[in-house]
Amino acid sequence: MFDELSKYKLKNHFFFEPQQSLSKVCNAPADKSGVYIIYALTRGKIKLVYIGCSGKIDNSGKMFVRKAGLGVIKDRLVNGKQFGRTPRKISWPTQMLIGNYYALDIYWYVTHDDKCMDCPRKLENNLLKKHLDIYGYLPQWNKEL
Repeated sequence: MFDELSKYKLKNHFFFEPQQSLSKVCNAPADKSGVYIIYALTRGKIKLVYIGCSGKIDNSGKMFVRKAGLGVIKDRLVNGKQFGRTPRKISWPTQMLIGNYYALDIYWYVTHDDKCMDCPRKLENNLLKKHLDIYGYLPQWNKEL
C-alpha cells in the first residue's frame, strides 16, 4: 500500500507484546528521524492502527529535534505521548488490551539522514492522506491528518 517507503534503505521492524518492555524490544535507531507504521495483531488479523513520525524540518531546512530527543525514532516510539499525556511505553499495553491485540508489529523507516533528506512530517501526512483516500478514515489511533 505504501510503495513510497521502499526507497528507504535504513528500515526494520519489531514486535511488541503488552507484557514486554517497549524500550527493550524497540530496535529503532536512537539517532535518526523518520516515520513508523504500527500494525495490531489479533486472532489471525492484521490491522494498521497508527502512522507516526519523529522529527520535522525547521525554517532553515535542518532537522528539528525536540526536547528530550523526541526527534529520533526510538525515543519518540517509547516516550512519545499518546492517549492523553501518557508515554507510549505505558499507554500502548492498555490500548492493546482494550482492542484485544496480542501484539503490535512496528515498522520504522529512516527518512532523514546523510543519505536521505525527506521530511518525516511531510511523509507522515502523505501516508495518512493515502490511507484516508483508500479507506475513507484514518487509522484507529490517529486523531487527525
